[in-house]
Formats: sequence, structure tokens, C-alpha cells
Amino acid sequence: MSEYVDISQKKLNKFYKKIADNVKKIRKEKGVTQLDLALTIGHKSVSTIGKIEANLENKHYNIEQLYKISKALDVDIKDFF
Repeated sequence: MSEYVDISQKKLNKFYKKIADNVKKIRKEKGVTQLDLALTIGHKSVSTIGKIEANLENKHYNIEQLYKISKALDVDIKDFF
């Protein structure tokens, strides 16, 4: 594998949005608020999760956050993708 994979920013943003939308959907299905989720994964406020779910400021989840969220919501991390 020696060829460079070029993925546009637009495609990456669509990918990040899909993940955020799936996390939001599962979070709501489980009856968990943004604040409860934020506190459970070690954030002091709802700000980051709110911005990610609203697709603001080019914020998105990293793999550690997704892992923690999957544990907090008791789902397989693959469900976010």
C-alpha cells in the first residue's frame, strides 16, 4: 500500500457528523442528557458535547471519547459508525 489516500474535508465533515448524529440518537434513546454524558466521560460541562452534536466549531469526537461514550451508554463502539 503505497498510494496516498486523499479524502476531502467535505467527506471528513460528513463522516464526523454521522458519528455525532449516531451518538446523539443513542444517547437520547437511552434517556441520557448531554450533561450526564459529559460528566460521565470526564468533562466538567456540556459545552464540548453540545458543540459536537450541533456540528459547531469543527468539533468532533476522538477515539478515546467514543470509547468512553460506548461504555457509558452500554453499546458497542461500532454502533456510532
